[in-house]
Order: sequence, then structure tokens, then C-alpha cells
Amino acid sequence: MAIQRTLFNEELDLFRDTARRFMEQEVAPQHGRWEEQGYVDRELWKKAGANGFLCSSMPEQYGGAGADKRYSLVLIEEGARVNATGLGFGLHSEIVAPYLLHYGNDFIKQTYLPKMASGEMIGAIAMTEPGAGSDLQGVRTSAVRDGEDYLIDGSKIFITNGWHCDLVIVVAKTDPGRGAKGTSLFVVDSAMPGFTKGKPLKKAGMKAQDTAELFFDKVRVPARNLLGQENNGFIYLMQELPWERLQIAIAAIASAEAALGWTTRYCRERKAFGQEIMQFQNTRFTLAELTTEVQIGRVFVDRCIELLLEDKLDAATASMAKYWCSDLQFKVMDACVQLHGGYGYMWEYPITRAWADSRVQRIYGGTNEIMKELISRTL
Repeated sequence: MAIQRTLFNEELDLFRDTARRFMEQEVAPQHGRWEEQGYVDRELWKKAGANGFLCSSMPEQYGGAGADKRYSLVLIEEGARVNATGLGFGLHSEIVAPYLLHYGNDFIKQTYLPKMASGEMIGAIAMTEPGAGSDLQGVRTSAVRDGEDYLIDGSKIFITNGWHCDLVIVVAKTDPGRGAKGTSLFVVDSAMPGFTKGKPLKKAGMKAQDTAELFFDKVRVPARNLLGQENNGFIYLMQELPWERLQIAIAAIASAEAALGWTTRYCRERKAFGQEIMQFQNTRFTLAELTTEVQIGRVFVDRCIELLLEDKLDAATASMAKYWCSDLQFKVMDACVQLHGGYGYMWEYPITRAWADSRVQRIYGGTNEIMKELISRTL
């Protein structure tokens, strides 16, 4: 039996029931079609907003519910339970919106946050470039001051919500000679001239998640769209990354739990050599090992969430959670595919899609090699 979790209360349990129904009724039946078209229908974003599933942790004055991070945790877990990897809600609500709330001026917060909460506007964040991934010092997109504006030039790649986005936080160099310390963050509206989007990128997994290239050709951005202070962008990114990385760990463990559930049921139904696959010692021992490791990961992640709620989660611990849980997730997926045999390689089986979707978890949010580097600096 799993160790009882202590993070939740009756109100959160009711919220989970509502979120689960939404995922089962509005998301899961459509997800296959979204995988084929390469993006989630925009109408779903409005439904999510109407149900209070977007920007729930934002203050009520900006359209949110003023809820704590546990509500976002529930949404991440319920999405992972049905392998709804096409949804960009987490990035929109718990990465983009907090940047606007924490570093934006009144104009930015009042203009964008209410529309993000309703699903009227979709947010993205553009860090990665064709020549700069985890190394933010390699960013070449530039922002040059021109009177009351900045002119942004450059391109970004692998941007989640990029094709749908109405606003994007752009990481750009305002002082190239200072490396990462010359980085600033800007809120760019998709209606600004010179801003264009590439078509949704075709990926090995997460096929329903809209991922695109973004291009900036002398995009004139008002100075009021600068987040915080000029050249402080790297500091802001470092402050927000622990929660971003913990979200990856949350999704990884929830996804691994779901995979174990599918696989256990399959092993009880599927027969080989005249008996259930579950009757073979190798099957039972494999599932026992994986279940134990996932339970260990669950306890660690829940403790990280407690630290987050207490404002005590440090970058190294979040990096540990991100790298270890995403590595474990892929281990679980690979073993579960093996236990499914040939059917584990058929796209109609949820384990197959989850296996393909899980691989990128070890890359985005900072590669797991970078996570180990960050951890090692604290030793």
C-alpha cells in the first residue's frame, strides 16, 4: 500500500474530483485528435479558464483564485494520470503568469493576467535558441534601447505554447558584454509588428503539445513591457526555476504512477504460456521494484512541495527532484513497455505514448546533466 499523503484537505479533494472529471470528459477523448493536428484546440483553454483551472494561484484582483500551489499540483497530477501531455496549462499558469506577477508593473499585470486567467490569452516563455539551450550565456537575441522602446532581434526554438501564444516572455541580451548578467526579460505581444511564428514542430513525443519557433525582426517593444530591471533577467530566471523544475518532478512521478497502474492491469489480463503474465516472478519483481522507487520519489516530491509552501525550497533540492524523478519516470516507462511486449510498441496503447512523451522530461527545464552540475556546486 502507498504511504498516505498529508498535503491535502477536503476542499482540495473536491477540487481534484472536479479536475479529474474535466480531464476525463473534456481532454482525454480529444487528445488523440490533438496529437494528429499538433496542438490542443484553443476552445479548451477557454473552458479551462471558465472552470478556474488557469492561473489559480494568481490573486483574485487579476482573475485568479488566490489559491496556493497545491491546487496547481492537483491539476498537474490529474493531467498526468490521463497522459494529457498536450496541455500547456502548467507553463502558462505557473511559469509565465508568476513572472508577470512578481516582476511586472501595474500595466503588465492588469493588461495580461486577467486574460490569461480566462483563457482569452495564452502565454509562453522564450529562452532556448538554435545555438543556446541550457546555457543562457549563449543567448543571442538582442534588445537595443531606442527612445521609449526596445528593438528586439533574434529567434527562439522549442517554445511550448509558441504557436498559440498571445504573449511571450522573451529572454534577450541588453548588455552582451556582460554575458548572463546582461540579460533582460520582456513581455512581447503577438500583435507587435515583426513578431512571427513558425509552424508547430513535429516531435518524437508530446505530439499534442504546441511547440514552435519564434522570430523577432526589429520588434518594437515599449519600455513598460520590460519585466523588472534591465540586466536583471538572469537573476529573475534563477529565482523562478526551482518551482518550474519541481513541476517537472511532480508530473514525472504522477506519470510513473499512472504507467504502473496501466501495466499492472495489463499483466493481470494478458496470458502467456497458459498463465497470467503477473504470475511470472520476473513480472512481479519488476513491478515491486518500480513501485518501491516511485513511492520513494513520491515522498521526496511531497516533501519538496511542503518546503515550497514554506518558501524554503532551494535550487539544489529542486534540481535533485527534477533530475532523479525524470530519470525514474523514463526507467518506469521503458520497463512497462517491455512488460507489454509487442503491444507496448503500438501507439493505441497509453503506455506507448507515455513512453515517447517521457523522454523529453530529462531535457527541458535544464538538462539532467545541468541539474547535476548545479547540485555539485553546493557540495
